[in-house]
Amino acid sequence: MKTPFFVFALFLNFLALGNATATSVLPLSLEQLSVRANLIFHAKVLSNEVKRDTQSGQIATFTKFKIIDTIKGDTGTTHTIKQIGGQLQSSNLALRIQGVPSFTVGRDYVVFLPDVSSLGFCSPLGLHQGSFSVLDIDGEQTVTNGRNLLRPAPAASRTRSTLQVPLAVKAGNPTQSRLADFMNTVRAYNAQ
Repeated sequence: MKTPFFVFALFLNFLALGNATATSVLPLSLEQLSVRANLIFHAKVLSNEVKRDTQSGQIATFTKFKIIDTIKGDTGTTHTIKQIGGQLQSSNLALRIQGVPSFTVGRDYVVFLPDVSSLGFCSPLGLHQGSFSVLDIDGEQTVTNGRNLLRPAPAASRTRSTLQVPLAVKAGNPTQSRLADFMNTVRAYNAQ
């Protein structure tokens, strides 16, 4: 009789030791990203450096951007963000947080950032939702983060704005928009 109980207790211990791998965030509309962000810019990634953060003791990735265009907020010609997670090159030690976006050196992005935390961390709003890749598709600069750009936010999380700014998306692919149209829409949301 003790064997089934022991096996069951052992099974419960394995369940308790499992890693949590999901991060949940509420969906944000382009309007919400635009209004809530304190800093919005179009930039090229210059570097990624993973190291143990002296302020928090955690593994952190420092991404340096060369600013192409600032839409909202103040920044210099470069801007560096510190995000939790990454893999230390000197060892196999890694910290991975589901949903925290990574940035590829040499690629362009449009990034929506909140205020920096008390420990200096600053990931895009809504994690991956606030990071848009800028791609060259058929000779045209296009933005995407893989989400439907026309999808409105859930009713409970909408802003109080009555302004409806249309966003021109690619025909047949509402996850993509021309960079110029996207930037103009974000600027319009912030001109209220």
